[in-house]
Amino acid sequence: NGLMGIEAPQECGGVGLGFTAACLAIEELAKVDPAVAAMVDIHNTLLITAFRRYGTQEMQAEYLGRLATGTVGSFCLSEAESGSDAFALKTRARQDGGDWVLEGSKCWISNAMEAGLFVVFANADPSKAHRGITAFVVERDNPGLQIGKKEDKLGI
Repeated sequence: NGLMGIEAPQECGGVGLGFTAACLAIEELAKVDPAVAAMVDIHNTLLITAFRRYGTQEMQAEYLGRLATGTVGSFCLSEAESGSDAFALKTRARQDGGDWVLEGSKCWISNAMEAGLFVVFANADPSKAHRGITAFVVERDNPGLQIGKKEDKLGI
């Protein structure tokens, strides 16, 4: 149990607390190291929360324990052309047999160098505009995943 699992359920190895507890911990961390605070913030309030709220039971069983105890996660939304405007993202997803193929690139992705797990946003049905956007869980060892050079983002 620790800072990376504040919002993860105790039965998954997390602390089992909520958003307010995460905010208090992140505020204290930021007094010492804002970059570490940002990493803990993204990990808890974006990734763990997304799996808790929107993940299937199978996804929660597979990923929450890892995220709470030893795997850093990365939230992959931003793109060069659209920034963090999810409605304008260009990354596409298409099915290829039983697999999904993601085509596009992301940038300014916090935790990318350390992450073992990525939640990547892509549009699986552009005819539905923003309603076609979904999130995909991508493991670091996925053969199509490429991590680019680390960008200088004001210390984070």
